[in-house]
Amino acid sequence: MTTDIKKIKENPKENPKKTPQQKALSIIKTVLLYGLIFAVIYTAINWWRQPVMPANPQLQLTDYQGQTVDLAAMSHDKPTLVYFWGTWCPVCSVTSPTINKLATANNYPVVTIAIKSGSNQELHSYLDEHSYSFTTVNDQEGVIFDDWQGQVTPSYVILKDGEMAQGLTGIQPLWSLKLRLWLSSVF
Repeated sequence: MTTDIKKIKENPKENPKKTPQQKALSIIKTVLLYGLIFAVIYTAINWWRQPVMPANPQLQLTDYQGQTVDLAAMSHDKPTLVYFWGTWCPVCSVTSPTINKLATANNYPVVTIAIKSGSNQELHSYLDEHSYSFTTVNDQEGVIFDDWQGQVTPSYVILKDGEMAQGLTGIQPLWSLKLRLWLSSVF
């Protein structure tokens, strides 16, 4: 073995050094490979954790202020985003401002479902404190979320014509949600 190392040191042409371009290409290939692996794993986990539309979903709900919310009717006009979250959820404190921006832009209907977030008064106080103006259904016991087989918060469902077009979980940037809603309206 020491003779092999000695040969390499004596004859460097047999083991040429990489050029800066070759090093850069090697780094790019490695980053792309790890990026692809991450994307595949992330997609698989997201698919596994996403909500599942019940066989007979309750699409007529009542928000915490007593107003009727008809998700089926809303989703016939435009794709509708349903956002499952909780006041107790630390990740939701990052995603809820994005959902509020999407809701106030008024390009697509947005309905949020607050899971186990207290009484209507407590929920109202929380929404006021954070200046959230999105439509919110108070799922005090988590029944709606359980019906959708929700596993994690935040979770999102895009409804089109009363059917689930997409489901996803985790932190989603505004551009991603807009793109998904637009794609659901086109296809």
